[in-house]
Amino acid sequence: MAGIPSTWRPGRRYAGASVAAIVAILIAALLIALWVAGQRFATTGSSVTGIGYLLVTSAIQAALSTLLSILAGVALAWTLDRLRFAGRGIVIGLLSTALVMPSLVIVSGLLAIWGRNGWVNFALAPFGLETGSSIFGLGGIIAAHVVLNGAFSARIFIDRLAAIPSEKLKLGRSLGLGPVKRFAIIDFPALAASIPGVAATIFLLCFTSFPIVLTLGGGPANQTLEVAIYQAVRLDFDLGAAVNLAIVQLIVCAAIIIPASTLSPAASLFGAQSHIHWPERAVLTGIQRIVLAALLAGFLTPLIAVLGEGFGAVSNVLTQAAFWRAAFTSLVIGTLSALLAVGLGLALGMARALQAKGSPWRAVLGLPVFAYLAVPAVVLSLGFFLLARLAGLPPTAAAPPVLVLANALLALPFVFATIAPPLEALTLRHHRVIRSLGISSFSQWSRIEWPLLGRPIGYALAVAFVFSLGDLGVISLFGTSEFSTLPWLMYRALGAYRTNDAEAIAAVLLIVSIAAFILIPKLFEKLTHARD
Repeated sequence: MAGIPSTWRPGRRYAGASVAAIVAILIAALLIALWVAGQRFATTGSSVTGIGYLLVTSAIQAALSTLLSILAGVALAWTLDRLRFAGRGIVIGLLSTALVMPSLVIVSGLLAIWGRNGWVNFALAPFGLETGSSIFGLGGIIAAHVVLNGAFSARIFIDRLAAIPSEKLKLGRSLGLGPVKRFAIIDFPALAASIPGVAATIFLLCFTSFPIVLTLGGGPANQTLEVAIYQAVRLDFDLGAAVNLAIVQLIVCAAIIIPASTLSPAASLFGAQSHIHWPERAVLTGIQRIVLAALLAGFLTPLIAVLGEGFGAVSNVLTQAAFWRAAFTSLVIGTLSALLAVGLGLALGMARALQAKGSPWRAVLGLPVFAYLAVPAVVLSLGFFLLARLAGLPPTAAAPPVLVLANALLALPFVFATIAPPLEALTLRHHRVIRSLGISSFSQWSRIEWPLLGRPIGYALAVAFVFSLGDLGVISLFGTSEFSTLPWLMYRALGAYRTNDAEAIAAVLLIVSIAAFILIPKLFEKLTHARD
């Protein structure tokens, strides 16, 4: 960043460099643990023979999920951009939660609708048309992915459409552009820049999907590499096979991330937006309402089903000591992980804001944020599991700090993407005045940055907390009957066919997730406004 002396704010530079170095050393240690374990533990070969098949089926599933998610996201963003109705802001806010919505909540909702004892079979039973448990298998996996990722992509595309300059909309309206020409000339170019990056992210999320495939896969035919890693460790205790699968997973993720990193970034949730409303004709507006209702039903119905089924059984789980232990563990780990992720994100963001564009240090400081995409949850968990084993630590002793650290690293990309841009904008705009007045780094933070960054920091903290709260990937290799989180307790309930308990836990997770997502940013806005 031109104009900022390389010696200014050395404390921030050292803090960011130290965080980047620590994360890099940790990831390197995990990779070394994988390599050492691969040399030490022989594999039986039974879990590795299908790697090629796993790659093909995972790629097909991820490609179909990505295509349908992008189409659903574009359609949902298009309708919400055109329509104005009471509760529109609430709908858009709910779409924002899709990024961090616990996957098991969506799974529970789909089971409540399409499962053997679900709503669909209940409605069809009088006519003798029951469908069985039709949600299991490839169709169920894709449906769950589209519910989550379609809403996630729609939230980004809405920002892209809202960011179209008002002058462009006024010109198009004055020229009398019809719906098709308007979409082709104005809307699609605004969306096209972000579609490749969003599609690459969704593909990677679906390719490395764990909770959804683990519960809805219906057998080996629909496994992903992460599910195969989990089964190699938990069922076969074939650590050699797990390491081989993890290495393949890392190679595939790197092959996707490297080209994806050159793509256009997603729209910011905090950018300027146009307030010009250009409605369509009455007939097309009616079609848009139908499309919006259908798409929202696909996203909201599983959530409604979770609440409807869960409330009836929640009184039972509230009497179980295991539930309260898991809830306490989840809340503590989620809080500590979120605070750590925001702290790491601030350190990296402050240091990166001081670097000139094009500086190699900007790239170095940005590398830790790829930890989640480069090292997926189960692979990260396996690395920590092997490190603990090589160090002679029992998994139960290593589990709490591992979960806090791993979940913080997994949430770091989303925290950094939220905090870094406004930090950089503030530094660019005010650094000359700050230097001329001799304001200290602490005063810069307390008087300038903290009051202006309350909303992004609150949003980042909420994202990190909910992300950790719903994690199943990291706990999957460390969870026991004595040490459990709510997602692990819910998965065990599903495995034991205690669907009522699973639905109740899903309802609790959903309520806590949405409450945190709404209340934490508002709390931080109030705290920072009090300082203005």
